[in-house]
Amino acid sequence: MTSSKPYLVRALYEWILDNDTTPYILVDTSSDQALIPPGIANDGKVVLNLAPQAIQNLEMTNDHVSFSARFHGVAEDIYCPIASLMAIYARENGEGMMFPAEETDTESDSDKPGDDRPKGPTLKVIK
Repeated sequence: MTSSKPYLVRALYEWILDNDTTPYILVDTSSDQALIPPGIANDGKVVLNLAPQAIQNLEMTNDHVSFSARFHGVAEDIYCPIASLMAIYARENGEGMMFPAEETDTESDSDKPGDDRPKGPTLKVIK
């Protein structure tokens, strides 16, 4: 199955707006694919305001969140892969959701040479 994360992000965004609060996202900027203006990230993370009056051309797909916004008076295009989204929440009360870190597109443990584990779906014991 596909990740539920992009669906939850979209649903929470609508829920936050429906409750007359301001949607913020927390983004991990360490991803090479994340396009964030230089100088706004702090310790590899940035909080971005997604209020409709603060941004333009919002696009929320199963792969990314993108929009245009002004930083220090300069219009910038923002691109955040879904994997880089760490949270979406309401500024006024903190209601929202944090997301666990996702694996990147780097080589997974099961793809390393000499690994005899079966490839593809497997079951894992959860205690």
